[in-house]
Amino acid sequence: MKLHVLLVVGCALSATGCAEKEQATPAPLEETPEETVIAEAAFDEAFIQHMHKHADMLDELNIALAEGDLEGARTPAYWLSRHDSVEGVDTEWQPFIVGMRSAARAVGEAADFDAARAAAEQINDQCQGCHMAAGVIE
Repeated sequence: MKLHVLLVVGCALSATGCAEKEQATPAPLEETPEETVIAEAAFDEAFIQHMHKHADMLDELNIALAEGDLEGARTPAYWLSRHDSVEGVDTEWQPFIVGMRSAARAVGEAADFDAARAAAEQINDQCQGCHMAAGVIE
């Protein structure tokens, strides 16, 4: 008898748990500055992915330098200095690409961490300059 009662109560609770519940209202998304939306809309997905790859490589380079791994920094520096370009690069951005590649080569050729870090900062400066010229950041 007690087993019967437990089974009935268990089934009732299970059925109640499966009943339709009121859906929680999702929190509103943070608003994105209009300039960013407009700037990103001007570039296709391949271009954006390519630029994200630049950021990933620069992150890898900086992490390696922070960890004291000069050789590890050379691999992403090599990629940044020699990778293929992507369609959609405006001619006014070309000097930043040349500067980024030159600074990446300097990381690869650096004899010590100070020189590599200075060159890595130059890569970052070139990226920021290009982003400003492209209207992605102010």
